[in-house]
Amino acid sequence: MAKRSLHLVSTAPGRLVAAGTGLVAVTYGVVRYGFGLQLPALTSELGLSSALAGAIAAGSFAAYCAAALWAQRSMARRPPRVVVWVAAVLAASGALVVGMSWSTWSLAAGVLVAGSAAGAVSPTLVAAVGATVDGRRAGRAQAVVNSGTGIGVALVGAATLAAPDVWRPVWFCAAAGALVTAAVVDRSARWPSRPEGPHEASGTAPDDGRGATGPRGPLVRAGLAAAVAGVGSAAVWTFGRDLVTVTGGLPGRTTAALWCLLGAAAVLGALSGDAVRVLGLRGAWVVTAVATAAGTAALALVPGSVLVVALAGAVFGGAYTALSGVLIAWAGVLRAAAAGRTTAVLFVALTAGQAVGALVTGGLSDVVGPQAAFWVGAAFLLAAAGAVPPGASSVRVARSGQRLSFGPWRKPSDRR
Repeated sequence: MAKRSLHLVSTAPGRLVAAGTGLVAVTYGVVRYGFGLQLPALTSELGLSSALAGAIAAGSFAAYCAAALWAQRSMARRPPRVVVWVAAVLAASGALVVGMSWSTWSLAAGVLVAGSAAGAVSPTLVAAVGATVDGRRAGRAQAVVNSGTGIGVALVGAATLAAPDVWRPVWFCAAAGALVTAAVVDRSARWPSRPEGPHEASGTAPDDGRGATGPRGPLVRAGLAAAVAGVGSAAVWTFGRDLVTVTGGLPGRTTAALWCLLGAAAVLGALSGDAVRVLGLRGAWVVTAVATAAGTAALALVPGSVLVVALAGAVFGGAYTALSGVLIAWAGVLRAAAAGRTTAVLFVALTAGQAVGALVTGGLSDVVGPQAAFWVGAAFLLAAAGAVPPGASSVRVARSGQRLSFGPWRKPSDRR
C-alpha cells in the first residue's frame, strides 16, 4: 500500500492532486479562514471590535469575489497557469503584509489581498485537474483537492495550540507555501491546450448537446443556493472560535485543539464526489447543507461544552467542505466544457453570501449577542437546503465516474 501511494504521488496527476491540495490549504485554510481562527489573538493585540472584525472579513470575502470574477473572465482569454501564479502572488504578498501588521488598517489590507487569492485558485485548479486526471478519477480528485481547506485549518489550529499568542509566523510560512505549491502545480498539470471559450460559462451560447452550455435559469438557481449557504456559514468561519472562547469561556489552548479537530474533519469533504454519486446532486446538497446548519446551531446552543463544541466543529468542518465540493460537481453538470469558470461563478455566489453573513453576524453579535447571531446563520443554512432546482434530484454521477449528466437516474438493472 505504501509503495502504491508513493507511485501515485510520483505521477503527474498524483503530484498535481498533492500540490493542488496544498495550495488550497494555504489559500483557503490559512490565509482566508486563518483570520477567524486567530481572531482572539488579533483582538487582544490590535484591539478589534466584533463589528470591525466582521467588516474586515466581509472585505476579504468581497476581494475573493472580485478575484474569482477576474479569473472567470481571464480563463476565457489566457492559459489557466497564468491565473495560478497571480493567485499565488496575491496570497504571498497579502500574507506578508498581515505578518508585518502594525495597525488595524495594515491588517485589513493584508487580509483583503490574501483573502482574494482563493478566488483565483479554485477555477484554475478545477481546469488543471480536469485536463490532467483521467475521467474515471477526476471527480474524486476534484473533491480531494477541495478538501485541502481542512488541512490548512488544522495547521493553523495546531500552530495556535502550540503558541496561542504568536500568530505572525503562520502568515510568513503561508507566503512561502503559496509560492512553492503553485510552482509544483504549474510543473505537474497538463494544462488545457486553449482557454475556455468566452461564452461557455455564461449560458449565452447554444447547447452543443454535450453539456458545455445550457439555459441560464439552472445556473442562477445554483448561485442562489450557494449564496444563501454562504450567509449562514460565515458565522462559524469568522466568529466561531471567538464564540467558544469569549462567550463559552473555554481556554485558548482548548479551542485551538478543537479547531484542529474541525480542520481534520473538513478533510472528509474529499468524500463529496462519492456522496454525489450515491445520493445524487440534490440529496448530497440537502445533506451537507443541513449538517452544516446543525454544526452551527450546536455551537450556539452550548458554546461552553468541550464535548458539544468538538462534535459541532467536526460536523461543521466535514459538512461545509463537502458542500463546497458538491458545488464543484454542480458546476460540472451545468457547464461540462467550462467547469472551471462555472465553479468560479458558484464560488463567487457562496463567498458573496459569506461577505454579507460576516457583516450580519458581527452586527447582530453587538446588538442581540453572538449566540442569537449564530442561530440566524443556522436558519440561513436550512433555507439553503431547500434552494435546489426541482430537477436536481435526477442528476447523478455515472458509476464509471467519467461524466456528470442530467436525466432520470435508473438502477443498473434498468439500463439494458
